[in-house]
Amino acid sequence: MNYDVRQVTDYRYARPVVMAQHVLRVVPVDRAGQRVLACDIDISPKPSARRQDSDFFGNRRIFLDFDTPHRELKIDMRARVAITARTRPLPGMDPPWERVRETAFASADISPNSPVHALFPSTYVPRDPLIRAYASASFPPGRPILEASFDLARRIQSDFAYAPGTTDTSTTAARAFAMRRGVCQDFTHIMISGLRGLGLPAAYVSGYLRTVPPPGKPRLEGADATHAWVSVWCGPELGWWGLDPTNGLIVGEDHITLAVGRDFVDVAPNGGVLIASGDHEIAVAVDVKPVTG
Repeated sequence: MNYDVRQVTDYRYARPVVMAQHVLRVVPVDRAGQRVLACDIDISPKPSARRQDSDFFGNRRIFLDFDTPHRELKIDMRARVAITARTRPLPGMDPPWERVRETAFASADISPNSPVHALFPSTYVPRDPLIRAYASASFPPGRPILEASFDLARRIQSDFAYAPGTTDTSTTAARAFAMRRGVCQDFTHIMISGLRGLGLPAAYVSGYLRTVPPPGKPRLEGADATHAWVSVWCGPELGWWGLDPTNGLIVGEDHITLAVGRDFVDVAPNGGVLIASGDHEIAVAVDVKPVTG
Protein backbone atom coordinates (compact mmCIF):
# COMPACT_ATOMS: atom_id res chain seq x y z
CA MET A 1 0.00 0.00 0.00
CA ASN A 2 1.31 3.45 -0.95
CA TYR A 3 0.48 6.58 1.04
CA ASP A 4 0.88 10.31 0.61
CA VAL A 5 1.79 11.76 4.00
CA ARG A 6 1.78 15.42 4.95
CA GLN A 7 2.59 16.96 8.33
CA VAL A 8 2.40 20.72 8.80
CA THR A 9 3.63 22.20 12.08
CA ASP A 10 3.09 25.89 12.82
CA TYR A 11 4.78 27.70 15.70
CA ARG A 12 3.58 31.19 16.66
CA TYR A 13 5.61 33.14 19.22
CA ALA A 14 4.32 35.89 21.50
CA ARG A 15 7.56 37.84 21.01
CA PRO A 16 10.17 37.73 18.25
CA VAL A 17 12.63 34.84 18.50
CA VAL A 18 16.08 36.39 18.29
CA MET A 19 18.04 33.17 17.78
CA ALA A 20 17.06 29.51 17.54
CA GLN A 21 18.52 26.08 16.92
CA HIS A 22 16.21 23.16 16.16
CA VAL A 23 16.65 19.41 15.77
CA LEU A 24 13.81 17.90 13.72
CA ARG A 25 12.77 14.27 13.44
CA VAL A 26 9.86 14.66 11.04
CA VAL A 27 11.06 12.74 7.98
CA PRO A 28 10.40 9.00 7.49
CA VAL A 29 13.21 6.70 6.32
CA ASP A 30 13.41 3.23 4.77
CA ARG A 31 12.86 0.45 7.28
CA ALA A 32 11.79 -3.19 7.20
CA GLY A 33 8.44 -3.23 5.42
CA GLN A 34 8.64 0.48 4.60
CA ARG A 35 10.14 2.30 1.61
CA VAL A 36 10.19 6.07 1.15
CA LEU A 37 9.49 6.77 -2.54
CA ALA A 38 9.74 10.57 -2.33
CA CYS A 39 10.11 13.19 0.38
CA ASP A 40 10.42 16.95 0.70
CA ILE A 41 10.44 19.36 3.62
CA ASP A 42 9.90 23.12 3.44
CA ILE A 43 10.96 25.45 6.26
CA SER A 44 9.67 29.03 6.56
CA PRO A 45 11.37 31.35 7.28
CA LYS A 46 14.47 30.01 5.58
CA PRO A 47 17.11 28.99 8.15
CA SER A 48 20.55 30.56 8.09
CA ALA A 49 22.10 27.08 8.23
CA ARG A 50 20.77 23.58 7.65
CA ARG A 51 22.31 20.12 7.78
CA GLN A 52 21.16 16.57 8.36
CA ASP A 53 22.37 13.20 9.60
CA SER A 54 21.05 9.97 11.12
CA ASP A 55 21.09 9.18 14.82
CA PHE A 56 22.09 5.86 16.41
CA PHE A 57 18.69 4.26 15.73
CA GLY A 58 18.63 5.34 12.09
CA ASN A 59 16.22 8.25 12.52
CA ARG A 60 16.83 11.17 10.15
CA ARG A 61 17.69 14.42 11.96
CA ILE A 62 17.58 17.86 10.44
CA PHE A 63 19.50 20.64 12.22
CA LEU A 64 18.33 24.23 11.68
CA ASP A 65 19.91 27.52 12.77
CA PHE A 66 18.04 30.85 12.74
CA ASP A 67 19.84 34.14 13.39
CA THR A 68 17.12 36.50 12.10
CA PRO A 69 14.23 37.53 14.41
CA HIS A 70 10.95 35.82 13.55
CA ARG A 71 7.46 35.46 15.08
CA GLU A 72 6.41 32.30 13.21
CA LEU A 73 7.97 29.03 12.10
CA LYS A 74 6.32 26.64 9.64
CA ILE A 75 7.57 23.10 8.94
CA ASP A 76 5.85 21.39 6.01
CA MET A 77 6.82 17.75 5.35
CA ARG A 78 5.44 15.73 2.42
CA ALA A 79 6.32 12.14 1.60
CA ARG A 80 5.12 9.18 -0.42
CA VAL A 81 5.69 5.91 1.42
CA ALA A 82 5.17 2.27 0.43
CA ILE A 83 4.12 -0.10 3.23
CA THR A 84 4.28 -3.90 3.01
CA ALA A 85 2.27 -5.73 5.68
CA ARG A 86 3.82 -8.69 7.49
CA THR A 87 2.11 -12.04 7.87
CA ARG A 88 1.39 -12.85 11.50
CA PRO A 89 3.09 -16.07 12.69
CA LEU A 90 0.86 -19.11 13.00
CA PRO A 91 -0.16 -20.03 16.56
CA GLY A 92 2.74 -21.62 18.39
CA MET A 93 5.43 -20.29 16.04
CA ASP A 94 6.45 -17.49 18.40
CA PRO A 95 8.60 -18.73 21.31
CA PRO A 96 7.63 -18.61 25.00
CA TRP A 97 8.24 -15.20 26.50
CA GLU A 98 10.68 -16.58 29.10
CA ARG A 99 12.94 -17.85 26.30
CA VAL A 100 12.89 -14.44 24.63
CA ARG A 101 13.86 -12.82 27.92
CA GLU A 102 16.78 -15.19 28.41
CA THR A 103 17.99 -14.71 24.83
CA ALA A 104 17.80 -10.91 25.09
CA PHE A 105 19.81 -10.71 28.29
CA ALA A 106 22.41 -13.13 26.90
CA SER A 107 22.89 -11.08 23.72
CA ALA A 108 26.30 -9.52 23.09
CA ASP A 109 25.03 -7.55 20.11
CA ILE A 110 25.17 -3.76 20.53
CA SER A 111 24.13 -2.77 16.98
CA PRO A 112 21.19 -0.34 16.61
CA ASN A 113 18.72 -3.18 16.00
CA SER A 114 19.82 -5.14 19.06
CA PRO A 115 17.26 -5.89 21.81
CA VAL A 116 19.67 -4.82 24.56
CA HIS A 117 18.95 -1.11 23.99
CA ALA A 118 15.25 -1.64 24.80
CA LEU A 119 15.65 -3.66 28.00
CA PHE A 120 16.45 -1.06 30.61
CA PRO A 121 14.73 1.98 32.19
CA SER A 122 14.81 5.24 30.23
CA THR A 123 13.82 8.86 30.86
CA TYR A 124 10.03 8.44 30.53
CA VAL A 125 9.91 4.74 31.33
CA PRO A 126 11.35 4.02 34.78
CA ARG A 127 10.79 0.70 36.48
CA ASP A 128 7.37 0.62 38.14
CA PRO A 129 6.19 -2.36 40.24
CA LEU A 130 2.51 -1.51 39.75
CA ILE A 131 2.79 -1.48 35.97
CA ARG A 132 4.87 -4.67 36.06
CA ALA A 133 2.17 -6.40 38.13
CA TYR A 134 -0.51 -5.22 35.69
CA ALA A 135 1.45 -6.53 32.69
CA SER A 136 2.26 -9.87 34.31
CA ALA A 137 -1.40 -10.96 34.06
CA SER A 138 -0.85 -11.34 30.29
CA PHE A 139 2.30 -13.44 30.75
CA PRO A 140 1.57 -16.76 32.45
CA PRO A 141 4.36 -19.35 32.24
CA GLY A 142 5.05 -20.61 28.74
CA ARG A 143 2.77 -18.25 26.84
CA PRO A 144 4.07 -17.29 23.36
CA ILE A 145 5.65 -13.85 23.31
CA LEU A 146 3.58 -12.25 20.55
CA GLU A 147 0.32 -13.69 21.86
CA ALA A 148 1.05 -12.42 25.38
CA SER A 149 2.16 -8.97 24.18
CA PHE A 150 -0.92 -8.62 21.98
CA ASP A 151 -3.10 -9.50 24.98
CA LEU A 152 -1.41 -6.74 26.99
CA ALA A 153 -2.01 -4.22 24.19
CA ARG A 154 -5.70 -5.12 24.04
CA ARG A 155 -6.05 -4.85 27.83
CA ILE A 156 -4.54 -1.36 27.81
CA GLN A 157 -6.91 -0.35 25.01
CA SER A 158 -9.84 -1.68 27.06
CA ASP A 159 -8.82 -0.49 30.54
CA PHE A 160 -7.58 3.03 29.77
CA ALA A 161 -9.57 5.99 28.44
CA TYR A 162 -8.34 7.81 25.35
CA ALA A 163 -8.63 11.40 26.58
CA PRO A 164 -6.66 14.09 24.71
CA GLY A 165 -5.74 17.04 26.91
CA THR A 166 -5.45 15.10 30.16
CA THR A 167 -1.69 14.57 29.76
CA ASP A 168 1.18 16.26 27.93
CA THR A 169 4.54 15.28 26.48
CA SER A 170 6.17 15.39 29.94
CA THR A 171 3.76 12.87 31.52
CA THR A 172 5.54 9.74 32.75
CA ALA A 173 4.28 6.18 32.41
CA ALA A 174 3.61 5.98 36.16
CA ARG A 175 1.48 9.14 36.14
CA ALA A 176 -0.60 8.04 33.16
CA PHE A 177 -1.04 4.58 34.67
CA ALA A 178 -2.35 6.08 37.91
CA MET A 179 -4.81 8.27 35.98
CA ARG A 180 -5.98 5.39 33.74
CA ARG A 181 -6.26 7.85 30.86
CA GLY A 182 -4.15 9.65 28.30
CA VAL A 183 -3.18 9.44 24.64
CA CYS A 184 -1.07 7.19 22.43
CA GLN A 185 2.24 8.38 23.91
CA ASP A 186 1.04 7.49 27.42
CA PHE A 187 -0.32 4.07 26.50
CA THR A 188 2.91 3.28 24.64
CA HIS A 189 5.04 4.25 27.64
CA ILE A 190 2.84 2.16 29.95
CA MET A 191 3.14 -0.92 27.76
CA ILE A 192 6.91 -0.46 27.39
CA SER A 193 7.26 -0.14 31.17
CA GLY A 194 5.30 -3.34 31.74
CA LEU A 195 7.29 -5.32 29.17
CA ARG A 196 10.67 -4.08 30.36
CA GLY A 197 9.62 -4.80 33.94
CA LEU A 198 9.25 -8.44 32.87
CA GLY A 199 12.66 -8.39 31.20
CA LEU A 200 11.36 -8.09 27.63
CA PRO A 201 12.79 -5.66 25.04
CA ALA A 202 10.31 -2.96 24.03
CA ALA A 203 10.99 0.16 21.95
CA TYR A 204 9.01 3.34 21.26
CA VAL A 205 7.84 4.08 17.70
CA SER A 206 6.45 7.38 16.46
CA GLY A 207 4.62 7.66 13.17
CA TYR A 208 1.32 8.10 11.42
CA LEU A 209 -2.00 6.34 10.93
CA ARG A 210 -4.08 6.18 7.79
CA THR A 211 -6.52 9.10 7.99
CA VAL A 212 -9.50 7.47 6.25
CA PRO A 213 -10.10 3.79 7.10
CA PRO A 214 -10.91 1.17 4.46
CA PRO A 215 -14.63 0.67 3.75
CA GLY A 216 -16.36 -1.05 6.63
CA LYS A 217 -13.46 -0.60 9.04
CA PRO A 218 -13.54 1.62 12.16
CA ARG A 219 -11.50 4.81 12.27
CA LEU A 220 -8.45 4.34 14.49
CA GLU A 221 -7.73 6.56 17.47
CA GLY A 222 -4.80 8.86 16.75
CA ALA A 223 -5.44 9.47 13.05
CA ASP A 224 -4.97 13.09 11.89
CA ALA A 225 -2.08 13.49 14.36
CA THR A 226 1.28 11.92 14.97
CA HIS A 227 0.84 8.51 16.57
CA ALA A 228 2.90 6.18 18.78
CA TRP A 229 3.08 2.45 19.37
CA VAL A 230 5.33 -0.27 20.78
CA SER A 231 7.89 -2.46 19.02
CA VAL A 232 8.43 -5.75 20.86
CA TRP A 233 11.39 -8.02 20.21
CA CYS A 234 10.09 -11.57 19.75
CA GLY A 235 13.38 -13.43 19.44
CA PRO A 236 16.05 -13.70 16.73
CA GLU A 237 13.78 -15.57 14.29
CA LEU A 238 10.76 -13.25 14.42
CA GLY A 239 12.57 -10.02 15.28
CA TRP A 240 10.65 -6.83 16.11
CA TRP A 241 6.84 -6.62 15.94
CA GLY A 242 4.70 -3.51 16.26
CA LEU A 243 1.75 -3.44 18.66
CA ASP A 244 -0.65 -0.51 19.03
CA PRO A 245 -2.06 -0.33 22.59
CA THR A 246 -4.19 2.73 21.75
CA ASN A 247 -6.22 0.69 19.26
CA GLY A 248 -5.51 -2.82 20.57
CA LEU A 249 -4.05 -4.27 17.39
CA ILE A 250 -0.94 -5.60 15.69
CA VAL A 251 0.66 -2.94 13.50
CA GLY A 252 -0.01 -3.44 9.81
CA GLU A 253 -0.51 -1.52 6.58
CA ASP A 254 -2.25 1.41 8.30
CA HIS A 255 0.88 2.41 10.28
CA ILE A 256 3.79 4.45 8.89
CA THR A 257 6.97 4.65 10.96
CA LEU A 258 8.64 8.00 11.51
CA ALA A 259 11.23 7.37 14.26
CA VAL A 260 12.27 4.65 16.73
CA GLY A 261 13.87 4.98 20.17
CA ARG A 262 13.78 4.00 23.82
CA ASP A 263 10.97 6.44 24.64
CA PHE A 264 9.58 9.80 23.50
CA VAL A 265 12.82 11.61 24.25
CA ASP A 266 14.60 9.73 21.44
CA VAL A 267 11.92 10.51 18.84
CA ALA A 268 10.74 14.03 19.79
CA PRO A 269 9.78 15.76 16.52
CA ASN A 270 11.39 19.08 17.47
CA GLY A 271 14.04 19.85 20.03
CA GLY A 272 16.67 22.51 20.55
CA VAL A 273 16.97 25.98 22.07
CA LEU A 274 15.68 29.46 21.28
CA ILE A 275 16.13 32.95 22.69
CA ALA A 276 12.81 34.73 23.17
CA SER A 277 10.37 35.96 25.82
CA GLY A 278 6.73 35.06 26.23
CA ASP A 279 4.81 31.93 25.35
CA HIS A 280 4.19 30.22 22.03
CA GLU A 281 1.46 28.20 20.34
CA ILE A 282 1.85 25.02 18.27
CA ALA A 283 -0.58 23.69 15.68
CA VAL A 284 0.05 20.31 14.03
CA ALA A 285 -1.95 18.96 11.08
CA VAL A 286 -1.44 15.46 9.70
CA ASP A 287 -2.98 13.88 6.63
CA VAL A 288 -2.32 10.32 5.44
CA LYS A 289 -4.05 9.30 2.22
CA PRO A 290 -3.77 6.00 0.33
CA VAL A 291 -2.56 6.37 -3.24
CA THR A 292 -4.87 4.64 -5.68
CA GLY A 293 -4.43 3.93 -9.36
